[in-house]
Amino acid sequence: MGWCGTELLAAGLGDGAPLFLLFLFLLLVLLPGCWRPLELRRGPGQVGYLPGLGPSRRLSARRSRRPGALPPPFPNGWYRVLDSAQLPRGAVRSLALLGERLAAFRTQDGQAHVVDAYCPHLGADLAAGGRVVGSCIECPFHGWRFRGEDGKCAHIPYAKKVPDFAKVRSWPCCEVNGMLLLWYHCDGTGPAWDVPEQPEIIAGDWVFRGQTEHFVDAHIQEIPENAADTAHLAFLHGPAILSGSDLRYTKSRLWDFMKHVWKVGPGLVFLIFKHAFLGRGLILQTVTPLEPLLQNVVHKIYYQKNVPAIIPKFILRAECIQFERDVTIWNNKQYLHKPLLVCEDAGIQKHRRWFEQFYSERSVRPAVPKGDLDW
Repeated sequence: MGWCGTELLAAGLGDGAPLFLLFLFLLLVLLPGCWRPLELRRGPGQVGYLPGLGPSRRLSARRSRRPGALPPPFPNGWYRVLDSAQLPRGAVRSLALLGERLAAFRTQDGQAHVVDAYCPHLGADLAAGGRVVGSCIECPFHGWRFRGEDGKCAHIPYAKKVPDFAKVRSWPCCEVNGMLLLWYHCDGTGPAWDVPEQPEIIAGDWVFRGQTEHFVDAHIQEIPENAADTAHLAFLHGPAILSGSDLRYTKSRLWDFMKHVWKVGPGLVFLIFKHAFLGRGLILQTVTPLEPLLQNVVHKIYYQKNVPAIIPKFILRAECIQFERDVTIWNNKQYLHKPLLVCEDAGIQKHRRWFEQFYSERSVRPAVPKGDLDW
């Protein structure tokens, strides 16, 4: 429960695809850095609004949009916190996600932990100057030390006794496929399923070839609902990737390179490639709610190590273009609790019923804000 694998189907390549990709390889292999992993990060507001809008107009467009009758903001499930490599031994990182302020740290024996950021003593931020001591994170204000595994205070340098109730919340977390993930449940219930490992990544048969990062001004449920909205796949994603992400020009039929069919879970998506010419690989898509209407979306691609790096990097760029077309829709649309559907849209309602499993009776359903999205 909570995730599902699928295949990313490359279609419309035609008989000329091998020659074209060979030309692409010969062209790009001469460019500096072509063998390094692709890194493409879009900041908040950079993608998803009409070109030409300045920062103030983009902010105005975001604030003036009506969000609609939204579901609970944070479904129960696993969410990416950061990449494992971003948290070396002895490091402390400040985090803001799921409407919380958190602190991630890694002990010298390699264990990663996530706790609430604010010290219960006098409210100092543990990630703002705190340090790792043994299996604990030490508060920078008065030196209180909290264990990562259960959040209990293990040491107060000036006190004879540590109160039993002195603790911070410790979040269940795990490291899989090179990522640190955190478990969220509105009732405080422990993990209901394990995050699956990809055997080819663990064995080293598939290697990391790059990642993209986007910020989406929408509710998290809007993103996986795309898979159920089959009508939009051909209309929005059928046009060639060379048409770009500007929706005013995507109807060009210049190059019908790739179409794909995929299903998703609430915060973690597996997109598996299997193609006779392009080889095999995986795109990991993670969706992490930072706020009720702000999602951090990362795509990481792993590919056969014997396949030239330019191929997975090209595929990731193509996926990025397709994804940014969706971002433009998400950043400007309204969520409709009761949309006007035709019988061919049955998959949308089916998906919404499936997604309900990630909410609980105690999941808070926010009141609809009036006028803007600053909530």
